[in-house]
Amino acid sequence: MSEPFYITTAISYPNGRPHIGHAYEAIATDVMARFQRARGRDVRLITGTDEHGLKMFQTARDQARATIDLADEMSGYFREMYAKLNISYDNFMRTSDPAHHAASQAIWRAMQANGDLYLDRYEGWYSVRDEAFYDESELVDGEGDTRLSPQGTPVEWTVEESWFFRLSAYQDRLLALYRDNPDFIRPESRRNEVLRFVEGGLKDLSVSRTSFDWGVPVPDSPGHVMYVWVDALTTYLSGLGYPDPASDFGKFWPANIHMIGKDIVRFHTVYWPAFLMSAGLPLPKQVFGHGFLLNRGEKMSKSLGNVVDPMALAETFGVDALRYYLLREVSFGQDGSYSAEAIVRTANADLANSFGNLAQRSLSMIFKNLDGALSSDWPPTEDDKGLIADVLDMARTRLPREFEHLAFSVGIEDWIRAVFACNQYVDAQAPWTLRKTDPERMRAVLMTLFQAVRTLAIAIRPVVPAAADKLLDQMGIALDARDFAALSDEDWFAKLVDGGFAVAQPIPIFPRLELPEGEGEEVTA
Repeated sequence: MSEPFYITTAISYPNGRPHIGHAYEAIATDVMARFQRARGRDVRLITGTDEHGLKMFQTARDQARATIDLADEMSGYFREMYAKLNISYDNFMRTSDPAHHAASQAIWRAMQANGDLYLDRYEGWYSVRDEAFYDESELVDGEGDTRLSPQGTPVEWTVEESWFFRLSAYQDRLLALYRDNPDFIRPESRRNEVLRFVEGGLKDLSVSRTSFDWGVPVPDSPGHVMYVWVDALTTYLSGLGYPDPASDFGKFWPANIHMIGKDIVRFHTVYWPAFLMSAGLPLPKQVFGHGFLLNRGEKMSKSLGNVVDPMALAETFGVDALRYYLLREVSFGQDGSYSAEAIVRTANADLANSFGNLAQRSLSMIFKNLDGALSSDWPPTEDDKGLIADVLDMARTRLPREFEHLAFSVGIEDWIRAVFACNQYVDAQAPWTLRKTDPERMRAVLMTLFQAVRTLAIAIRPVVPAAADKLLDQMGIALDARDFAALSDEDWFAKLVDGGFAVAQPIPIFPRLELPEGEGEEVTA
């Protein structure tokens, strides 16, 4: 039985259309899920939309429409983006779903049974935009006499009856969690931020609201709906079928990784584990707070007019080129910058000119010079064996080692170095010259390249799945022979030859990109 692996994106708040930050997180999470599937694990990738809270209620009210209608529309935009970006999720969970309401009420009752919920009166600063409460000491001065949250969002003084969670009772247990499980919060910079926050002392947390009714009703407490973070975080359980032990929840919980933006690390590493401890549920193994994507070095905002639609980027540059660029050029965990010029430059240099050209040249020469026929009865030289061994080591060891630790850019760098090695081999062997001087040696060189290209395509498939599959289709590689286990099959090539497979006229898989008009000067690779 394959080992389970459970990974989630953050649950997106759909008060606006998805932006490039949502796309970046979804792509990274999808690459990890595809990588683990290719490693032979039974994977669940859960995503969804966090539709409750005051912001959605106010937005719908201002538009004179039912809140559920707004939620239906906005949630649909996220589904469209995931489909466009080829995100292989297993369940898209909406917090407005009845099954999610049942799960949220189940964890509430478990926390209540543990004595961690009590009714009191809340007075304090609340940010509608962040859906978060803030202590006076956390606020910063805005213009005039206004106060702002640490995120720079407006806050307002709120007074209402509320259920409270005894977060203060979990300070020592949380600190022990961080101490005993240093990889629980990654990267290290996020862990240090959370440690400082918790060491400063925890206050009990308001976990219900009475000023609106758009949310999960609190069990046996008329007029109260759950504070959005209790509700939203529970999506990681409801997406697996909690509280039904016969569902996927019994097999896949706890999560291996929650993939989230760095701005919501506190909710996932302080509130969430405390809720789970209270409910008697296992804790996730890791929370990874990735950085922000910056547009030409600037943080995106509507006021600056630099918010980018990921659907437009995918349409302009291609889905696989966008996926590759974001994971190749941004060191995962840190902030990264992107631009149209950089996407074009990287896609052309790595995918079109290097890997795409390698595959096209290799298959074309087999088609033209050998009538597409493969053969396994050629004596390999040390150069041939050395190239095959290097490419296999990258695919079996170096890239997987980096991907396991979410070091995507490092793993891809290992991959592109192997691509470069193959191109250097082509130039050194010059099969176009061997065609006249030593046809048998040409055959050996082309068979070596065929094997290397297949290995390279399988290794990078989690990042560029559509393009890799188009290439592997042209190479006759069966769908069930495209995972990492297939890289250990020493007889795959002989079986392909014995099956009589012949290479047809190849079709290029990575077209060269051009910079759209008005985006700046064309950058040539």
